[in-house]
Amino acid sequence: MAASSIDNALQALIDRHLPAALSAGSFYPLNGLTGLSGKVVCGQQSWLARRIPPQPIPFISRRREWRLLRHLALSGLAPHALAINQRWLLLQWLPGETLSQTAFLARQPELIALLTQLHHQPLSGYRLRLLPLLHHYWQQCRQRNPRWLRRLHQLARQGEPTPLRLGVLHMDVHPGNLLAHPEGLRLIDWEYAADGDIALELAAIIGGNELNAAQRTALLADYAETNRLDLRALQRQVRRWQPWLQLLMASWYQLRWEQSGDPALHQLAITAWRQI
Repeated sequence: MAASSIDNALQALIDRHLPAALSAGSFYPLNGLTGLSGKVVCGQQSWLARRIPPQPIPFISRRREWRLLRHLALSGLAPHALAINQRWLLLQWLPGETLSQTAFLARQPELIALLTQLHHQPLSGYRLRLLPLLHHYWQQCRQRNPRWLRRLHQLARQGEPTPLRLGVLHMDVHPGNLLAHPEGLRLIDWEYAADGDIALELAAIIGGNELNAAQRTALLADYAETNRLDLRALQRQVRRWQPWLQLLMASWYQLRWEQSGDPALHQLAITAWRQI
């Protein structure tokens, strides 16, 4: 991980809000599909810096992320939000390693406990609505296809499923966003977090992590038992959200490929459209 110097806007944020960090620091970019985060090291201190996207990505707002993390500050579920300006969001650096796929599956009871705690937090006031978000992606992208428009119209006619239960959602739960922290699992990368149907979160975990039938059944059964939900009702609600998430994922890959020109994102977009 090659280091670079801290840019002026980030240095100004550190100087203004963390005056004890007087020594010159370094910025270490972190892997990720958006490529907008890095570790900042100043002497013995470390923070996570998240850049405001230079090109707009629908629903991503560092201001919303800042406020939502402040809302969750006492929960122990997420890093503390420390400071923000027009270009950067500065967060607490959490120690620990992200999970492997094997560890992700093996630590499912801890994941269920983590999700249950998150979904029972007081609502943040930021409601996630998928239909306006999908329309926004359609408007932002240059290359569109008839299949995309047909599915968008089909979902618009159906309307979004009535929530089974509203809660605070992370909406990007995968091994790379779960830290094996000394005090238990912690979630990172909260840029898509908002209030929504808990079944939407579970559908996103199933689809985003390509869980097989047995893994899907185990996840939903454990969640339903822990949260005193009817399993069949939960399974039906997850199925209702799946076509919405398929279109959302394909739209996200399409826009990010058009913005970045990244061949890997182009291939992911092609694969996602084939599943529509």
